[in-house]
Amino acid sequence: MAKKRWSDLSPTAKGIIVGVAAVDAGLRAWALRDLSSRDKTEVNGPKPLWSTGLGIVNSAGLLPLFYLLRGRRPRAVEG
Repeated sequence: MAKKRWSDLSPTAKGIIVGVAAVDAGLRAWALRDLSSRDKTEVNGPKPLWSTGLGIVNSAGLLPLFYLLRGRRPRAVEG
């Protein structure tokens, strides 16, 4: 099976690919910013591993979403 080129894709397929990439980039930026602002005690697992995974792994938004839902511990309320 030959690889499809970008020019061979339908406008709908191109739109879906661009949309998924935009969502992934937004979630990844949010997750990395959140991770950088947290102490290591507020993160489930090692921060360097999360940082590396979020920065390198292309997961169509699944890894950042997993971090945002399960990788963070609730922050203690100050006051």
